Amino acid sequence: MKTALIARLRSDRGSAAVEFALVAPLVLLVALGVLQLTLALHVRSTLTAAAAEGARAGALAYSNPSFAERRTRAILSDALGGGMATSIDADRTLVGGVPVVRVRIIARLPLVGLMGPTAMTVEGHAMVERT
Repeated sequence: MKTALIARLRSDRGSAAVEFALVAPLVLLVALGVLQLTLALHVRSTLTAAAAEGARAGALAYSNPSFAERRTRAILSDALGGGMATSIDADRTLVGGVPVVRVRIIARLPLVGLMGPTAMTVEGHAMVERT
């Protein structure tokens, strides 16, 4: 009985290294996928917050949409660097009959692998203050 146990232990030698070599790439792939998803959600959240803040700045009394655009660009350059947004547009429009300032940002979503960089559009709205 004792010799059978020793023979079994000897036959399992080196199997941990093989198992690690088979499982490690899968674990690494899952970890990189989670990291990529986290980065994409962070960028989207930052873009949305910048659009909303820019819209609020442009909706202030005696302000205009060009100020909203400048404020949004300043926020994005501080938060993500200047190269993320490809287009920032601000204008006054009506939403449900209420005058609002709308800031629309078109930016590159940083993806890796086969998907490549894709465009993402976010908007921020704020009601216009009366002057």
